[in-house]
Amino acid sequence: MTAADFAGTKTALALASSDVTMREAFVETVTAAMDTDPRIAVVTADISAGNFAEARSRHPERVVNVGIREQAMIGVAGGMALTGLRPVAHSYAPFLIERPFEQIKLDLGHQDVGAVLVSIGASYDDPVWGRTHQAPGDVALIDTLPGWTIHVPGHQDEVRALLSTALAGDDRVYLRLSTRRNSRAHSVEGFTAVRTGSKGVVVAVGPMLDSVLAATSTVDVTVLYAATVRPFDHAGLRAAVGSNANVVLVEPYLRGTSAHKVATALADVPHRLLALGVGREEEVRAYGTAEQHDVVHGLDTAGLHHSITHFLG
Repeated sequence: MTAADFAGTKTALALASSDVTMREAFVETVTAAMDTDPRIAVVTADISAGNFAEARSRHPERVVNVGIREQAMIGVAGGMALTGLRPVAHSYAPFLIERPFEQIKLDLGHQDVGAVLVSIGASYDDPVWGRTHQAPGDVALIDTLPGWTIHVPGHQDEVRALLSTALAGDDRVYLRLSTRRNSRAHSVEGFTAVRTGSKGVVVAVGPMLDSVLAATSTVDVTVLYAATVRPFDHAGLRAAVGSNANVVLVEPYLRGTSAHKVATALADVPHRLLALGVGREEEVRAYGTAEQHDVVHGLDTAGLHHSITHFLG
């Protein structure tokens, strides 16, 4: 292969990667892993069942679709885990986390077995479907249960890295996918400093990074990126803050979900915190687009810039 051929191949791969959605990266990664790891099993409740047709053709005994029975999906996953399998349960966030929450608490948590729960839809990726397909409170809800790792990737390549590690483990993992994504992937280990500044620290979670970078392009702040929010990188935040204790937390779900984690990390450091995210005060009943919902919640670039600069004075 010539240097020109190699360069062309790298370009083609980069373009292919940019065209793949987080959902597609998830399906591809799990399907490939099932060929080498006989523990991995997939449980769906109609949503995305057709995406696993290839995996079902090769491993029919380990790909189960229970129909529109989300509680049963988690119960089946719990039973699989008790037999030694590594179940992956998948649906829209409200159907995966909110509707079967009791089964997550009991069939997985109380039985102390592991599973990988992978959601799509995020807080309001598909507002055309209405409130039934929106789940801004999913991370806060999972956060009430002990022993969960929570990933909020901002790029499809991060999905592959996080999912590969999750599939090889035995613990309880929630992987929150979105149609919103950053222009490039970043490290998924702890908090990554994407930009450094002197007036404060902005923590951008998952798909919020590009908007935060645009909103703070003229603001002298450090921007930390987080693709994993549980466990929370207390040491990483503390190191970035130093003696400059102005912290802005930008999450793509319910505002203030990780505020208690910031408080714990900075328990002995006087600090100010601005928590930005999906509003708690009242429900947005309009449909519209995801970008229009961003504006309502102040999560668009202009809204973020206004909130951050006003907070920093």
